Amino acid sequence: MLFEEQLFRRESARIITALSRTFGLDRLSIAEDVAQDVFCRALEVWKLRGVPENPSAWLMRAAKNRAIDLLRRDRTAQKHLASPDEEIDEYFSAETIKDDELRMMFSCCDPHVSEETQVALILRVLCGFTTNEIASALLSKRDAVAKRLERGKKVLASTKTLFDMTEDDLPGRLSAVQRALYLLFNEGYHGASSRGAVRAELCREAIRLAGLLLDNDRVSTPASFALCALMMLHAARLPSRVDNNGNLIALYDQDRSLWDAALIAQGNALLDHSATGDELSEYHIEAAIAAVHCEPARLEDTDWPRLVWLYDMLLEIRPSPVVALNRAIAIGYRDGAENGIAAIEAIPQRERLSDYPFYPAALAELELRAGRIEKARVHFEEASALARSPMERRFLTTRASRCLESNSPAPASSRR
Repeated sequence: MLFEEQLFRRESARIITALSRTFGLDRLSIAEDVAQDVFCRALEVWKLRGVPENPSAWLMRAAKNRAIDLLRRDRTAQKHLASPDEEIDEYFSAETIKDDELRMMFSCCDPHVSEETQVALILRVLCGFTTNEIASALLSKRDAVAKRLERGKKVLASTKTLFDMTEDDLPGRLSAVQRALYLLFNEGYHGASSRGAVRAELCREAIRLAGLLLDNDRVSTPASFALCALMMLHAARLPSRVDNNGNLIALYDQDRSLWDAALIAQGNALLDHSATGDELSEYHIEAAIAAVHCEPARLEDTDWPRLVWLYDMLLEIRPSPVVALNRAIAIGYRDGAENGIAAIEAIPQRERLSDYPFYPAALAELELRAGRIEKARVHFEEASALARSPMERRFLTTRASRCLESNSPAPASSRR
């Protein structure tokens, strides 16, 4: 079932894009229904006959046949097509779908809706996210996300056709596209899903969609290259983030020999390319932070002064309590546990971290380094109570239990 779920999520964007081109954006709901029908049919057929040799091609062919059946019975839908059979063949071709996926991302980012709604639409239409998953990724309430999606689809329907990549408002839409892909990758890398501590398929899909930006001269900006670099550098470390049982592994316990050297090289090359312009985005700085983490063979050889400096820059561009927390952790490595704790206590609007499990977890690790094991245990238990998934809870509960068993403090951990 996991294979099918990953496959359906990956193919959802391609199928819905082709169907939306076939029926028109004002009939997006039909495209979504057809895609869902095709996936349900696949589960039934494959259960009896086995998974086909090329499941992606099977799904695309089934969607195309279903679209043809509907068009034969629906004159309204036929109005979108001058020569139905020929045009449907074109719409379902690999090259057209690749181009239209990019146009669909920008169609979702209509300036008449908020950026939060734009991002929600991309996560739903192109990434196959459920309403609950979108709410988790956007740190929002489910009902609020549902309303945003409803409003966004109405605006999307009013455009009727996919966005023209030559339009003047292309640059204004790009930032929302980049943010949506960033959130998609983030949800896979360290999201709150109960399905796993790491969801590599989401990371791969984010990298694939971000790659579409680099293939188009109009949107292959320095920030787009930096975003792809960030994804590559983080993805390189995925093999070491969980053990064979799906348990999270802290940064200081990770086997760095498992890191993907080829992906690190690709990420560094993209980061170098992103520096060719005069643009400095949050993605540039986050990618630089990821690159610093990928450099040393041992955690203790990490360039913590450089990381603190980079976090200072990031705070100027994108101030947030989470960024400040990561900066404080880096200070704890650079200047010692007491200074790290002081940096956490000095975070502006620290109350916004009250529901964030890695806030008490960071305090716990620093208290552990300072030798105050009982305080560390209490903070770990607080973090465990806030955990967003069973895997996070198990990780944090284990850390609390070890405080009772050991009198020798372990190094501080970091989400990075």
